[in-house]
Amino acid sequence: MQTCSICNAQSSDIEKNCVNCGRNLSEFSSTSVARRKFVENPRVRLVRLIVAAEACPACRKVEGTYEKDSVPELPIKGCSHNIGCRCFYEPTLNNIYP
Repeated sequence: MQTCSICNAQSSDIEKNCVNCGRNLSEFSSTSVARRKFVENPRVRLVRLIVAAEACPACRKVEGTYEKDSVPELPIKGCSHNIGCRCFYEPTLNNIYP
């Protein structure tokens, strides 16, 4: 499931636009917004792609740590989990304190 960062409605992984407000989910889903913020943040060195314990094979395949410019977009294409992709991003920071 994808969550719209504008209206918080949930849409299935196959939807391109939010089922409630119509926003483009490749730009406005909560995971897309998080990815963009991590990439733009100079304190973030790397981005980890975290997968659920019972993740599908497609998600397991991409689990790991990535350079900011090569992090896969979510939802993972080919995800076959019955409730949709449940992967998320986690930043690795250069500095913890300013």
